Amino acid sequence: METGLAAFAKNALLVIGALFPIVNPLGGAPFFLTMTRGFGRGAHAVLARKIALNGFALLVGSILIGTNVLAFFGISLPVVQVGGGMVVISSAWGLLNRKDDSDGWQDKPTETNPGDLSQRAFYPLTLPLTVGPGSISVAIAVGANRPPGSEAHWSYLVAAVVGAGVVAITIYLSYRFADRLARAVGDTAMSVIIRLSSFILLCIGVQIGWNGLSALLRSLVAHP
Repeated sequence: METGLAAFAKNALLVIGALFPIVNPLGGAPFFLTMTRGFGRGAHAVLARKIALNGFALLVGSILIGTNVLAFFGISLPVVQVGGGMVVISSAWGLLNRKDDSDGWQDKPTETNPGDLSQRAFYPLTLPLTVGPGSISVAIAVGANRPPGSEAHWSYLVAAVVGAGVVAITIYLSYRFADRLARAVGDTAMSVIIRLSSFILLCIGVQIGWNGLSALLRSLVAHP
């Protein structure tokens, strides 16, 4: 039988392993740069911190009470996937057709205000580009599969919070130093990365929407 510490470590690694690939902070760094062009390094640092905190709150909330929220509003997970997939597709299409800036990817500080930064940090930078419907769906599934028993329950919840915290730290680091990546790879390579990443994000949105739609269709066939 596993000890408490071993079970905690196992559950924390399970949460990190489930959430990190779908959140993919490194893959989101080019999108962060695209959506914040013209912002200075100070604004980038503030946004990176706010996005990491927002992402942490969304992931923890989805793990802990996601199933209860959906049940309260009478919304099924496939419906969330369909709606979220449409939002991701819309965002990815906008990024894919965004015109390149001929001035390059160097910092060009512009005047910003805290309200604008906070609004932009949540939408669209946190939701749906960083913690999108796919991440939320996985987090809800992780929370729904928590082990029975009060002691195991609390151990799993703490492990889930720690795991989500680790993912949030990787989000902050990836976005905080995304400008250094842009300078290292150069303008042309960065534009190519943006286009490829946008197309991949578009495909992810289609896949998320299809997963939800196929689940809805199967339920119709099973219960005509």
